[in-house]
Amino acid sequence: MFSLAALLFPCLLVTIACIDVVLAFSNDRSDNLAVYWGQDAAGHQQRLSFYCEDDTIDAIPMAFLYIFHGKGGQPVLELSNICNHGTSKSFPGTDLLDCSFLAADIRQCQAKGKIVTLSLGGATSSVGFSSESQATEFATTIWNMFLGGKSSMRPFGSAVLDGIDLDIESGSASFYGAFVNKIRSLAKGAKKRYYVTAAPQCPFPDAKLGAALNSAFFDAVYVQFYNNYCETSVPSEFNFDTWDNWAKTKSPNRDIKVYLGGPGSAKAAGNGYVDANTLAKVAKDAQQRYSSFGGVMLWDADVAYTNNRYDRAIKTALTGGSPRPRPQGPSPNPDPRPDDPPTPTQKSPSTPAIIEDPIESDKDPRATARVKRPTFGSRAEASGIVDDNQAGIKKPLRFFRF
Repeated sequence: MFSLAALLFPCLLVTIACIDVVLAFSNDRSDNLAVYWGQDAAGHQQRLSFYCEDDTIDAIPMAFLYIFHGKGGQPVLELSNICNHGTSKSFPGTDLLDCSFLAADIRQCQAKGKIVTLSLGGATSSVGFSSESQATEFATTIWNMFLGGKSSMRPFGSAVLDGIDLDIESGSASFYGAFVNKIRSLAKGAKKRYYVTAAPQCPFPDAKLGAALNSAFFDAVYVQFYNNYCETSVPSEFNFDTWDNWAKTKSPNRDIKVYLGGPGSAKAAGNGYVDANTLAKVAKDAQQRYSSFGGVMLWDADVAYTNNRYDRAIKTALTGGSPRPRPQGPSPNPDPRPDDPPTPTQKSPSTPAIIEDPIESDKDPRATARVKRPTFGSRAEASGIVDDNQAGIKKPLRFFRF
C-alpha cells in the first residue's frame, strides 16, 4: 500500500523541475531585460549578486574588458569600484586583474536563471585585430580565460560565464566575424549554451560591427537607441524597423533577437533618455509589432536602480506583471569557494539610495568628472565621417557609454 507522501513526492519533484525551466533564461522570449553592470555609472554600484536578488534582470553583460592586447600580450578588464587596479591584484607580468572573488556572485546569478556574460570594448577602449589569425587566437584566449576552456589565468576563478558581448566603438572593424566564428567553433559540443551578443549603435549599418553582424552568428543585438539621431526620444527617426528587417533578411541567424537599448537615467547618456513610462510604451509597441523583438537593454544597473528602480518599471511593462520585490539593503556576500579567495582590500559599497532622476548637475559632485561622448546630429556624422580623434575629443578614463 502506498502512502500519500510516496504518491505526492514525485509530483513535487516534477513541479520543482518545471519551475526551474520557467525561471531559466530563454533567448526566445520577447520580455527579457538585459542590463550592463560594472562601470558604477551613478557612483553607488553594488556587488554583482545584489542585482540578481529579484526577477527583474535576465541578462547581465559585465563591462568591460577594454584592452585586447595589453601588458604581457594579455587583455585588461576594469570593473570600476568593484575590481580595479587600485584595490585588486593583477596576474604576474600582466595588467589582467584577478577578480576571482566575484565567482560566487556569478554562480549565484546563474543559479537564479540569469545569464552573465563579458562585454568587450566600450566607448573608451583599445581594441581591434590586425589579422584573422590574431582574431582567432584572441578568441581562444577569451574562451580559456572566461568561458569553457582552461587557463592558469582565470580572472573570475572557477566561474564559467555564459558568453560574450561585443560593444565595439573604436579601433578597426576588421576580423570580428572571424573572432565570433572561432568562439562558436570552440563552444560546439559544450554541455552548456554560450551566447554571443553585440551592442551596435542605432545608425544602420553599424560602423564597427556591421560586417561581423552580416557574416557571423549572433544570438542578440543590444542596439543603442541613444546618443544618435535615431534614438528613442526622436520618434520620427527611430529605426527599430530597420533592425527588424535586417534580422529577418540579412542576419545569418534569422531568429536573432533585437533589443531596444536605452540609458537608465539622464546621467547615463549625452542624449536619448526618456522617462520609464515613455520607454515602456515604445517597448510595448515594438514587442507587438516586431517578431524579432527580444526585450530591452539598459545602461547600466547602477543608474537604473538608483533612478527610482527604472529597471523594474521597464520589466513590469514588458511582462505585464510585477517582479518579486527586492529585499532591502545589499545582499550578503556568498561564501567563496576555496579556489575563489576574496581580495583582501575589497570593500563592499554602501547601499544605494533610490532617488528620482535627474540630479541637478551643480549639486552632483560627480558631474564635473564626466566627459560625455559626442552625439550625432545627422546621418553623415553617424556614418563615421567625423570620428572622435578628428574632432579632438579626449575620452575619460572611466568607461561610460556616453
